[in-house]
Amino acid sequence: MSAHGPAHAVILAAGLGTRMRSALPKCLHPIGGRPMLLHLIDTAARVFDAITVVIGPDMAAVAAVAAPHAVVVQTERLGTGHAALQAAAGFGQADVAVLYADNPLITEASLRALLDRRRRGDVALALLAMRPPEPGQYGRVIEQDGHVARIVEAADADAAERAVGLCNAGVMCARGTDFVRWLRAVRNDNAKGEYYLTDVVALANAEGARVAAVEAPFAELRGINSRAELAEAEATLQQRLRAAAMAGGVTMVAPETVFLCVDTHFEADVVIGPNVVFGPGVSVAGGAEIRAFSHLEGCAVGADAIIGPFARLRPGTLIDAGAHVGNFVELKATHLGAGAKANHLAYLGDAQIGARSNIGAGTITCNYDGVAKHRTVIGAGSFIGSDAVLVAPVSVGDGAFVAAGSVITEDVAADALAFGRARQHALPGRAKQMRAAKEKT
Repeated sequence: MSAHGPAHAVILAAGLGTRMRSALPKCLHPIGGRPMLLHLIDTAARVFDAITVVIGPDMAAVAAVAAPHAVVVQTERLGTGHAALQAAAGFGQADVAVLYADNPLITEASLRALLDRRRRGDVALALLAMRPPEPGQYGRVIEQDGHVARIVEAADADAAERAVGLCNAGVMCARGTDFVRWLRAVRNDNAKGEYYLTDVVALANAEGARVAAVEAPFAELRGINSRAELAEAEATLQQRLRAAAMAGGVTMVAPETVFLCVDTHFEADVVIGPNVVFGPGVSVAGGAEIRAFSHLEGCAVGADAIIGPFARLRPGTLIDAGAHVGNFVELKATHLGAGAKANHLAYLGDAQIGARSNIGAGTITCNYDGVAKHRTVIGAGSFIGSDAVLVAPVSVGDGAFVAAGSVITEDVAADALAFGRARQHALPGRAKQMRAAKEKT
């Protein structure tokens, strides 16, 4: 709690998002690999002492994502003012900011600026404002003597008001006791019969209270109401994530083609080629190189390792220092030891590969028997020849060799040479006889 007293964020997340045309609640659609609601919660938690999320009925999935924060239910969707009022029991004497779950890109700096502006002695209500490139649809913020005199909806604005570029973003902050009084006074005598949060601006001004606008970038404050706007928000977030990664010492050959998640972690001196996708839960140690067209998710890549091009690392994969994963190699729940190599056309699932082992092209670990998954263990310094099939559960000892084309169904001892293939037979002249028979038909 700061010296100014407690601060409370209320996040409105009851919207159905009909324009998304989705069975998934709008606020759970992901950007950067994380539901948009969680983006806002994580940011708000760095600024406010408490968070309450307002949801609609039958939105258990949203409540689960919001946990452990408080959740209240707006049983009837009667507008944003009505939604905010559902959380009023928790306002007390705190400074309360009302946020929207479909504004996931608001930064900590903007929220702090909003809260700080409210806490100046001359301001009862602070709101966030923006300058959209096309302000036509937004309510205009009309200022007088440095304070907000009124907000005029676009449909009601005259020519002079429409020329104002500063627009309302809907996010507001006030003392809890003031907010409750204003919210209870909001009326629903409008075309939709709803209670609008923005009406508290007029109510504050009517009391002679001062209202101030804090300007923030449009990219932070644009709402997400459609799939197209979701894609625009994703693009904005990706720009942030790439910039942060490069500022931290990561080289991106073609940054606009690299896609990250908010939890992607890089150490310095990582090099990333073009068209690489990082899903959730990836960490990459210093000096590693991720080559073009690779896809990584739920994995850890060690120092100086080389991944790709065209490699896929699936969840549960651990690549130790200096290991190589080459083109068209897929690993799932596999630990590739230090200096080990799987350079071509292999599938390694549920496997433990020892340090310095070599996995030949076309090698497969058969980890699934139709009912359960089983592990393959390959010791250090082993050599697995091309097109080997290792049928788990099976182990290959340290320093062992498995001949190309072998099907290995039994354990191989350390330093042994294992063959698991049929003996080759050749029938002299048989190919010529087959051609002759075909010509007669």
